[in-house]
Amino acid sequence: QVQLVESGGGLVQPGGSLRLSCAASGRIFAINTMGWYRQPPGKQRELVATIDNNGFTNYAYSVKGRFTVSRDNAKNTVHLQMNSLRPEDTAVYYCHMSQELSNYWGQGTQVTVSS
Repeated sequence: QVQLVESGGGLVQPGGSLRLSCAASGRIFAINTMGWYRQPPGKQRELVATIDNNGFTNYAYSVKGRFTVSRDNAKNTVHLQMNSLRPEDTAVYYCHMSQELSNYWGQGTQVTVSS
């Protein structure tokens, strides 16, 4: 089994920054893609950013230039640096990992952007 544990969420003012981290543990042998999704209040879960095992990144249009996803393969961790945060970034953020044909999710961490 695989476990993903997120940290770093919280309350921040518009224009502020937060850094999310996610650590994978358990039966890990060949991670493909790691990344982040989010679910705003009353909306469906959506992609934020992903990074594959070659370092190729993919971002949602709404976060390009503001968010940066990074990965430490030796530690099986993925991070999301979020700058210039906006109220519309408020959501529960979920860490995601794919390995072979399986997908794994963290429990989610709340990010609230409000003055």
